[in-house]
Amino acid sequence: MKLHDLAPPKGATKAKRRVGRGTGGKGHKTAGRGTKGLKARGTLPAGFEGGQLPLMQRIPKLKGFANPFRVEYTPVNVGALQELGADEVTPQTLVDAGLVRPKALVKILGQGTLNRPVKVSAHAFSKAAEAAITAAGGSVERVPLPYANGRPPASGNALMNR
Repeated sequence: MKLHDLAPPKGATKAKRRVGRGTGGKGHKTAGRGTKGLKARGTLPAGFEGGQLPLMQRIPKLKGFANPFRVEYTPVNVGALQELGADEVTPQTLVDAGLVRPKALVKILGQGTLNRPVKVSAHAFSKAAEAAITAAGGSVERVPLPYANGRPPASGNALMNR
């Protein structure tokens, strides 16, 4: 006996039903698909759920809201000014010390202690930070924001960069 002689016994296999071949095929008119309706035709749309609102339409598209006028500050604590050791602190000295990135807006926050007078220039101060600096004998100076009317420009990019 050789491999090409092997075959299933008579009656063990049936020919595949050839549906959708018109009157020439075994299915004849409707080809085993019933009459009319979506499933009687060629394809179903991807994600079709039988008329129920599909999952891709049910889920929310955009989450939240991106404020185009948001002003984002880089926080620096009073304790970091104490460790810095400078008598006059400006945004540029903080950039040179590696505490903030260039062109960043700086806000001084009140965490930590300051026990020597320091002249601090920044874009914003918390009330606690302002009180701590003035209590140590220092002074506070607000640097104006680099925008025309104190607000960043509203651009479409602000919405995209979330």
